[in-house]
Amino acid sequence: MSDESAVQHDEKEHFFGAARVVAGLTVVSRMLGLVRDMAIFALGATTATDVFWTAFSVPNLFRRLFGEGALSAAFVPVFTEVSRTDGWERARVVLANVMGWLAVILAGLLIVGELGLGLWRMIAPGPWDQQLLLQLLQIVLPFMVTVCLLALASAALNCKGHFAYPAFAPVILNVALIAAAAVVHLGGLGSDWQGLFVLSASVIVAGVVQLAGVYWLLRAAKLASLPSLRPLLPQTRRIARLMLPMMIPLGLLQFSAFFDRLYALIMTATAESPTLSLLGWSIDRPLAPGVVTCLYAANRLYQFPLGVLAISVATAVFPLFSRYAASKDTPSLRDATNRALRLSLFLGIPAGVAISILALPIITLICRHGNFTADNVPRAAAILKMYCLGMWAYFCNHILLRAFFAMKDARTPLRISCVLAALNVLLVVVLIFTRLRSAGIGLATAITATLNSLALIVLLRRRLGGLGIGRLLGSLGRTLAATAAMAAAATYGLHLAAGRLGQSGSIETWPWPKVATCLAVAIAAGLTAFFLAAKVMGCQELAELTRRGRKRAQ
Repeated sequence: MSDESAVQHDEKEHFFGAARVVAGLTVVSRMLGLVRDMAIFALGATTATDVFWTAFSVPNLFRRLFGEGALSAAFVPVFTEVSRTDGWERARVVLANVMGWLAVILAGLLIVGELGLGLWRMIAPGPWDQQLLLQLLQIVLPFMVTVCLLALASAALNCKGHFAYPAFAPVILNVALIAAAAVVHLGGLGSDWQGLFVLSASVIVAGVVQLAGVYWLLRAAKLASLPSLRPLLPQTRRIARLMLPMMIPLGLLQFSAFFDRLYALIMTATAESPTLSLLGWSIDRPLAPGVVTCLYAANRLYQFPLGVLAISVATAVFPLFSRYAASKDTPSLRDATNRALRLSLFLGIPAGVAISILALPIITLICRHGNFTADNVPRAAAILKMYCLGMWAYFCNHILLRAFFAMKDARTPLRISCVLAALNVLLVVVLIFTRLRSAGIGLATAITATLNSLALIVLLRRRLGGLGIGRLLGSLGRTLAATAAMAAAATYGLHLAAGRLGQSGSIETWPWPKVATCLAVAIAAGLTAFFLAAKVMGCQELAELTRRGRKRAQ
């Protein structure tokens, strides 16, 4: 093996090792996130909880836009290039300059946002749910500052090979919200304004703790310095030029989720306001109270494998993409992209099918607590099944976007995202008036994600002079066959366990221990069948995800 081949081999193996570290810590975070959600779901699916989840979407939007989006995507290629060509000391100076100006911009946005929300409350107070939404937004908005600075510092640590704390940081937010939910329940505050204020305030506390932790690690990595407000460095200008067009495609993806919840809240019929008056027309609101809570529950559950697996792979592979793009090594970039896409399909397709099959027991187990009743379970499960139709596309989109961003091309994803964001809005507006109701929101998301992924694959293939479509299709065929075996085994396991336990009828009414038992049997049967089928068919992706596969590769 040549020295160059050995280096590329080590980089690829480091990618899989980093992906495992990120995935492992993300699993911990997501599990705590489920505990957090279970505690808050116990408050019920009401208009008040709908308002809280809508407000909570705002810091989540910034986290996904910056932490998993435009800021990191623009910063990593430039920072990687500086560290390789000018050394880590120069990279530290660039980081300080970017952080200083970012802090100033965020502080300005925070002031404008707080004043704007305050004026809105004074000038157009509106009904009680609007007032509550504005108040909660004022509380959680400062999280925008801490989460964006955290994202920048985390991206710098990733470039130096430190993946653990950036993946662990969300754990802090989840622990803070779990503690706040415990205070709400023990204090008997329920879903009134006091309880929701406590939950919102805990978000800010978590943000400060997260930022303190990442600064300590920056010092350990010798990347820390005080934020600099010196004139913009050339590298900072390049990051800004890259970031602004990147914010639109990534921002549109995240804004679509926020629009879904806000539109659902507007179209929710209440006793005080069953209709919506618009331009002289009176429209019956088609959705029932609690729809935003159900949307959030479904979104969280389909995001679980996405956050654990897709984000982990994309986070680990992005520095590798950036190195290949910076050195103009197109063959290696093409091979790495093909490798990451095959892995994404291998993980995303079975994840989507499994969650769709087990949607009812999953929602029942996670959400049916306290005031979240069995009546809400089918509605949330229907939304979740629709989301899962696009699971493979959600996985691939993270890889495809980063491939374009590594080549410093944000315009291509921008054009596609603008068209598809408009399509998503149109589909959501129309589909909630069909028999699908709130499930139409999930279907709209799946359709636009699928179209986005297909368009990016076609354009990236042209850009790289190929994408190894033959290898992708071969891997896809094996993955689909293994997924079919998994689906059959999981379905059989669920019905077998239910029969042995003497359960029949609607799953959402079953006792909690029996739901957990049936779900565990179905998951175990499905996983066993999938991995056995994948091994029999020689799926390379399975070998690459195991230590044994790494040893064979060496």
